Amino acid sequence: MDVISLARELGKAVQADSRYQRYLVAKEKNDGDGELQKLISEFNLKRMQLNREMSKSENKDEAAISELNQEIRTLYGQIMTNQNMNEYNEAKSEMDRMLDQINNIITYSANGEDPETSPAETSCTGSCATCGGCH
Repeated sequence: MDVISLARELGKAVQADSRYQRYLVAKEKNDGDGELQKLISEFNLKRMQLNREMSKSENKDEAAISELNQEIRTLYGQIMTNQNMNEYNEAKSEMDRMLDQINNIITYSANGEDPETSPAETSCTGSCATCGGCH
C-alpha cells in the first residue's frame, strides 16, 4: 500500500474515532442553535463597526468605540456561556489535540525518527522565539 492510500486509511480511522463523532454532533448543535448564531452574527457586526471606527485617521468617536467595546464584551460573554458553544469548543479542542498528535508522529517520522517511539506530545508553545527548532 502506498503512502497516500495509508493516509486515506488514517482519514477513515480519524472519522471513526469517538472524538471526531463528538465534534460532528457538537458542530451540528452549534450550527443549528439559532439564538447562538444570531449572537455570533451580532458580535461579528459589532467587531466590524469597531474596526471601522478605530481605523479612522481622524475624528475617532471615542464614546462610540467605548460603547462598541462594551457591547462586544457582553455579546462575547453570552456566546461563551452558551451550552452548545461550550460543548463545541471542548469537542474541537479534543479533535485539535488528536490531530496535533498525529501530525507530531508523522513529522518526527519524516525526520528520521522511529515511528514507534516518536512522541505524540511535544512541548511546543507555538512561539518560535523560545524554540530550539522543530523536529
